[in-house]
Amino acid sequence: MGHQVIIFDFSLIRGLWETRVKKNKERQRKEKERLEKSSLEKIKQEWNFILECRKKGIPQSKYLKNGFVDTDKKILDTYGKSPQPKKRHTLSDEANKERNKFIFQLSGEQWTEFPDSLKEQIYLKEWHVNNTLIQTIPTYIALFQDLRVLELSKNQISCLPVEIGCLKNLKVLNVSFNNLKSVPPELGDCENLEKLDLSGNMEITELPFELSNLKQVTVVDVSANKFHSIPICVLRMSNLQWLDISSNNLKDLPEDIDRLDQLETLLLQKNKLTYLPRALVNMPKLTLLVVSGDDLVEIPTAVCESTTGLK
Repeated sequence: MGHQVIIFDFSLIRGLWETRVKKNKERQRKEKERLEKSSLEKIKQEWNFILECRKKGIPQSKYLKNGFVDTDKKILDTYGKSPQPKKRHTLSDEANKERNKFIFQLSGEQWTEFPDSLKEQIYLKEWHVNNTLIQTIPTYIALFQDLRVLELSKNQISCLPVEIGCLKNLKVLNVSFNNLKSVPPELGDCENLEKLDLSGNMEITELPFELSNLKQVTVVDVSANKFHSIPICVLRMSNLQWLDISSNNLKDLPEDIDRLDQLETLLLQKNKLTYLPRALVNMPKLTLLVVSGDDLVEIPTAVCESTTGLK
């Protein structure tokens, strides 16, 4: 008597298996998109709310509780009311008129350079220059010792002059979405700088060590560039609270990232990270970490079980 041979239809089995794999991948893709969308949307909403609160002069203690942003619109409404609306409106108009005397604004592609008359207005406190074809910043910017805000986003600027280091009272520097490839070491002399935005320049790969002197900086945005690692100078910005280094070429994070003990928000999405260092659990104020779109193999258990309020 011969052995009984059981015949399987392998094409049927393979078909069933491929269907299961396909469904599983689709389910993972949808979940990934959902998490990414929900995280980034929440970040955007919280950041816009913080900016609105700052414009209204609302104390941080009113909207930031235990590291979380309270986006209750009642906060904005409360501070937006006035018991004497007519009188406040009049004072507000006068205040705005006076404030505008110290603000320089320029926009439009018809502009390829700064107007000559600008060099005579060294009393200005803010420059807002957007969406022009301007490629260079004049060296006479060193004369503007009262300058607090230098907002130059979406132009064609290819370099920052070394004279920018003369702006000792500068608090905000925004040169996002230009054509910068590097930053001068002299920027480290702007000792009162609080916000630095270099995002969207696409070609910046490193920051000079001299920027370690920027001890008042709380916000750094270097997203959409070509950084392979978090710059050493950034790790020495002792008051840093918000770091966006998403959409770069990061492959790993420094083991001493916990030097940033004031950091609350760390945006790392769309890089090439494969792992997260355990040091993240030693950052007591870190409450928001975004790593969607990376190549993480696994997340350390210690990070997942962190009791610091990390999400």
